[in-house]
Amino acid sequence: MNTPPDHRSQRTLAHYDNNAADFWQATRDHDVSQNIASLLRFLPARTTPQPQAILDFGCGPGRDLKTFRDLGFEAIGLDGSSSLLAMARSHAGCEVWQQDFLQLDLPAARFDGVFANASLFHVPGSALPQVLAQLFATLKPGGVLFCSNPRGAGEEGWQGERYGCWHSWPQWQALLGGAGFIALDHYYRPPGLPCARQAWLASVWRRP
Repeated sequence: MNTPPDHRSQRTLAHYDNNAADFWQATRDHDVSQNIASLLRFLPARTTPQPQAILDFGCGPGRDLKTFRDLGFEAIGLDGSSSLLAMARSHAGCEVWQQDFLQLDLPAARFDGVFANASLFHVPGSALPQVLAQLFATLKPGGVLFCSNPRGAGEEGWQGERYGCWHSWPQWQALLGGAGFIALDHYYRPPGLPCARQAWLASVWRRP
């Protein structure tokens, strides 16, 4: 039996669909090279001639998806917004999957890495354990998950038309550890600012 769509997800996706062009203009020049490098640093060594596969989870208009493609990876994007995915397909020229984060259908042990940059914070707290379990399962053994979320102390709710959660490091560490991941690294962003002004928590995890 299919799970009915969640109103929080539907409303958030409608916001992105209705504001896709503005979102692209606001984010296309964001420098997330630190985050990309953090994922790549921990990827397992290649054991076959084929390129490693990376899932850009919440790929948006495809900014980072194109970077992974240009670096020689098999890059696949996933997003729930049809408008953003159309942009990603055009900008990056990669395979993209339209999936609601709360209704995922991911292949088992498919990816060497998952890049969840500013995306998992849209998952309601009650659904997060299931989503993390699905990301764990779609990684190959030894695969790596990168995630970046806005910092907080467990707050959850609406920010305008978007639903979000704000996690502290201890909370996030408990959630990811509960899903079976092993912590590899974490840091706060943007770099070079006092900690109180670093609004983002970035972390890297391995599936054993």
